[in-house]
Amino acid sequence: MTPKLAWKPVSVVAGLAALALLLTINRYDYHRDELYFRMVGAHPKWGYVDQPPFTPLMVRGCIELFGDTVWAIRIPGMIFLAAAAFLLALVARELGGGAVAQTLAAAGVLTTFPLTAGHITITAAPDLVMWLLVILCLMRALLRDAPRMFLWAGLFTGIALYNKHLVLLLLLTVAAGLLIAGPRRVLLSPWLWAGAGIAVLVGLPNLLYQIANDFPQLDMASALAENKGEDARITLLPLQLAWLGPFFVPVWIAGIVALLRRPEWRPVRAFAIAYPLMLVLLFVIAGQPYYSFGLLAALFAIGAVPTARWLGDSTTRRRLLGAAVVVNCGVAIVMSLPVLPVDVIGRTPIPAINQGLSDEIGWPRYVAQVKAVYDELPAEDKPRTVLLTGNYGEAGALDRYGRPLGLPDVYSGQNELWYLGPPPESKTVVVLVSQGDPGRSTAFGSCVERARLDNGYGVDNEEQTARVYVCRDLTGTWSDLWPRFQHFD
Repeated sequence: MTPKLAWKPVSVVAGLAALALLLTINRYDYHRDELYFRMVGAHPKWGYVDQPPFTPLMVRGCIELFGDTVWAIRIPGMIFLAAAAFLLALVARELGGGAVAQTLAAAGVLTTFPLTAGHITITAAPDLVMWLLVILCLMRALLRDAPRMFLWAGLFTGIALYNKHLVLLLLLTVAAGLLIAGPRRVLLSPWLWAGAGIAVLVGLPNLLYQIANDFPQLDMASALAENKGEDARITLLPLQLAWLGPFFVPVWIAGIVALLRRPEWRPVRAFAIAYPLMLVLLFVIAGQPYYSFGLLAALFAIGAVPTARWLGDSTTRRRLLGAAVVVNCGVAIVMSLPVLPVDVIGRTPIPAINQGLSDEIGWPRYVAQVKAVYDELPAEDKPRTVLLTGNYGEAGALDRYGRPLGLPDVYSGQNELWYLGPPPESKTVVVLVSQGDPGRSTAFGSCVERARLDNGYGVDNEEQTARVYVCRDLTGTWSDLWPRFQHFD
């Protein structure tokens, strides 16, 4: 008999996670991805060159409802993280976990990666929720012999495709797990294939966008593999351990072992097989390490069930586990959220460990430094000047903070922003912000360095030490030159 949902303790965990996000929601500044989504979300589409439309449009919706502020666009993160806590509890409940197991499973959101994903408005938080919904539906279909749940799994898969296409990795590896460990007959179920049809039907507009635009996300995936593939492969396994924290790793491992050993859990053994298969697949395609986290989180929730049984009535074990949970979650909060003062964090190893935090620091100072270069231009040059950046973080910051300061329009060739260009032909003077080649230098007759960006906090991020140039004498029209500025990253 399936236990009741432990509403009260799970609600406490979800509330603590939301409270941690709320207390830090306005500290530091935008993350670079948030600045990017703010820009592209102002141009609604069925899809973008680097991702589906859900997160950029969600950011835009928050701005319209609550205002153009940091805290406004971070409200959904609290909701997604709280929802993930309940979904993790439901996964544990599905395998017979009582209140202790469900509470421990819910505490999985108070670990490094979920807290980071909930704090910053990026695709990871909604993806975590959608993956857990799909996993829960699949588990119910398999454990309860309730094939109609495949229809719900298909619906949630179709919705998930509007945020990321990564849910296909989950379905592919679980299907392989079913082939290897069974029950294989499920793969022939008409309900399963009906669910697949629902997924295709719901996700069809996004699929049509990809077809009509020659599958731009394949180009994006290739660019990521080329630019970050080596680092992704090196960090793939270490990050699987780091995201949960040292005291939660045994719980996650217990989940995998229990799935493989317990006869009553045999119908869902495929999830234990799917995880290593997913790691192998990510290694081969040079996928980012966090792509697997939705499945890893579910395995942690499953592991909470044997862990709770191991505790039994032992007061000593319960106290040890309670202390481990508090320490594990406390460290995760400090590592994942902007808890430390901004002028202190640069003297710690945290920015090097968590790039999410380092990429929230310095934007107003960077924009002020670019403005100082612009202000030095001759008065006759300013009407024909545009800003051009090497990446979308710089572009997003200049778009957000530069307009109130009187800075001109900003352009960038990175990802979707390239499609918002080229600049008007009348703009012949460029204030260029770039870490690399100042110009795609052949586009300009001259580029003179005027400044180097410095956030003043000693935090190394993608913009720190970027150079600011004044470039003149275009070597062609913007229409002719603009294709050379396009790059995916």
